Amino acid sequence: MWDRLAASDPGLLRLTAGLRTVTAIALTLAVLAALHVPVPQLVAGAIAAMVATFAIREKQRAQQAVTLACGLPVALASVSLGALLSQRVVAGDLFFVVLIFCAVYGRRFGDRGTALGLIGFQVYFLSLFVGATASVLPELYGVICVAFACSAAARFALLPQTPAGTLDRLRRAFRARLAQLLATQAELLDAGPDEAEKVLEDLRTGTARLHETALLIQGRLEDGTSDPAVARLLQRRIADAEIAAERLGLLLLTARSAQRTDTLTLHLPGAPLPSGGELPVRDGATAALHRDLQALRLLTLRPAGEASGTALAQVRNRLLGYREEENLPPAAPAVQDVFRGLGETARAALGLRLALDGPQDESDDTPATARSREELDAEDAAIEVSEESEAEEARPTGLKRPTTRAAVQVAVGSSLAIVGGELLSAQRWYWAVLTCWIVFLNTASTGEILVKGYRRLLGTVLGVVAGIGLAALVGHHTWTAFALVLLCIFAMFYTAPLSYTLMSFFVTAMLGLLYTLLHTYSLSVLVLRIEETALGAACGVIAAAVVLPVHTDRRTNELLVAVLDRLADVTRGAVDQLSGGAGGDLVEQARELDQALADLRAATQPLTHPITPLRSRRNTVRYVVALLETCAYHGRSLAATAELLPTHPSIAADPRLRGAGARIVHNIEAIAAHVTDPRSAAQIETGPSIASMLEPGTLRTPRYGRVTDRVLRHLQRLDEAVSGLARPLGLTGGPAQPRR
Repeated sequence: MWDRLAASDPGLLRLTAGLRTVTAIALTLAVLAALHVPVPQLVAGAIAAMVATFAIREKQRAQQAVTLACGLPVALASVSLGALLSQRVVAGDLFFVVLIFCAVYGRRFGDRGTALGLIGFQVYFLSLFVGATASVLPELYGVICVAFACSAAARFALLPQTPAGTLDRLRRAFRARLAQLLATQAELLDAGPDEAEKVLEDLRTGTARLHETALLIQGRLEDGTSDPAVARLLQRRIADAEIAAERLGLLLLTARSAQRTDTLTLHLPGAPLPSGGELPVRDGATAALHRDLQALRLLTLRPAGEASGTALAQVRNRLLGYREEENLPPAAPAVQDVFRGLGETARAALGLRLALDGPQDESDDTPATARSREELDAEDAAIEVSEESEAEEARPTGLKRPTTRAAVQVAVGSSLAIVGGELLSAQRWYWAVLTCWIVFLNTASTGEILVKGYRRLLGTVLGVVAGIGLAALVGHHTWTAFALVLLCIFAMFYTAPLSYTLMSFFVTAMLGLLYTLLHTYSLSVLVLRIEETALGAACGVIAAAVVLPVHTDRRTNELLVAVLDRLADVTRGAVDQLSGGAGGDLVEQARELDQALADLRAATQPLTHPITPLRSRRNTVRYVVALLETCAYHGRSLAATAELLPTHPSIAADPRLRGAGARIVHNIEAIAAHVTDPRSAAQIETGPSIASMLEPGTLRTPRYGRVTDRVLRHLQRLDEAVSGLARPLGLTGGPAQPRR
């Protein structure tokens, strides 16, 4: 169960965020209750503790402490102005708009600017919510100070979180998700025609989740490791394990079909199972394959202290032995390929264990296992951290800067929300402003804002229904209501990264309870909440569409070009190194490619959302993203293979690959030029397959792991995927040019 929890919540980031926030609020309520403060101030303390906890996002504890200390005077100033301006409608509204602009503009100053902006806005909102006046300011000062102190206690004493600890939990999550993927691959062996499609969908999900965890780890390596060499080693081992597991899934699908599986099958939702359907009747080889998949899964999950003993050593030796031709069982060629892939995955798992847990017992090693260890040791010794300085990229200025543009948009949208909200309710107009503010958080295009506003409205409607039921259930039982509030807050933070609709649902259900505590609950209040939410979302969309708009097409095109540029860099560097040159820091280039693709995938959500009316366009976007994921997989694999060149005995540089890869790089750059400017004269080059571009005889008697097999396969698939990418993007092809 712990492994399942670690896999579902990588690094326990959601669990920690929920528990820390709830702990800070509970501690604040306990202290304030001991001081016998009235219920409105209890509510103010709970909200202040929640804001002081969730607003701070820095990874280093010293930076968190500084931001929390700076946040307290910001909170006190904000609540003071909120109370003093509560009776001056025009001045209060103007100040609120200025505050909103400054809070959003502050994002340009990084995590600290974002946190202080959030604290300033949310505490001003707090003063409006509890109806703060100048006469109660001294009490509110004390309440906010208590809330910040309790937030600090929860963060630094009760539930501390260090970058190294978070990274360690993320690595355990990677192991757990790798084991889950191997279990799904074992299910694929036995899946009949009726259940094969479901298992294939599970395989896609497991592969995507493993990649998601790898990205999370890569984003925390710098802060969570002792030095850059250790970070680079972990990054390489994580990438090796991810690529090996994905390749093993492809080999299993190929073994089930009558032809080699297209990599797109693993990345395109709804893609059919390759023709053929199922493995041959269970024989000794397929039974051994099923056994060894389960054995590898258990070895992956086994803690370092328990991963010793003769029996486990024999299992590990058997799995690593499949990397040698003489150890392969008699079977069909496609099934033998699966055994080879199993051996490569076992090697990647061994490298991951050595990187995470240190040296292991080698007394029972066979020669094949010893060779694998020697290869891994040689790779570790060859790691050098690049000290090259990166060129400063040209940054947009003025209104072109994203933070400035978003600040202007949200200020205009909030002004509209204030006017419209006060027409709906002179007392609770701020709900429209809050919604307008929230739909701009972590969004960058009109489409993203529209989808986020829709999700918030849907969650609010469902939350109103829940709030009515909870308010009737609780009545006037104060501490029962506070307990349910804490439960809703935990659920809100735990589900926030998964579903914005669910988060909005729990927020609205919590508000029903808070209104009950403030004795202001009624059905009309919750209905007004829906109306104000709809108004705020509409104002946000209008502002985003009219004021300095960033259309979804423009945003996705920019990110698409960024992905293509990173893909060209990875391909060029990998091919150069495989041809005998110097390819640069391929691991880092592959990480940048993955991050760019993740940004594009998030930005295309408005185009692929179920509510979009443009069905054909949605299918095209899904197809393009799936092709890019396929290209990224082959690019990562080429980079990983090129990194092995200096140390791997069965991989040798081949100068002929430079000419073979030049066409791919040219085509990627041509597509990027066409996306940037559709009037560009760029064309993709078509011609013979990559394999046929090399001298005859290159592919005779291929051996698994050599350039003539693995590298050519990845280059061929990458060439096909890039050519396939040109068609939906409207780019034509021309004859290939001679290359050397």
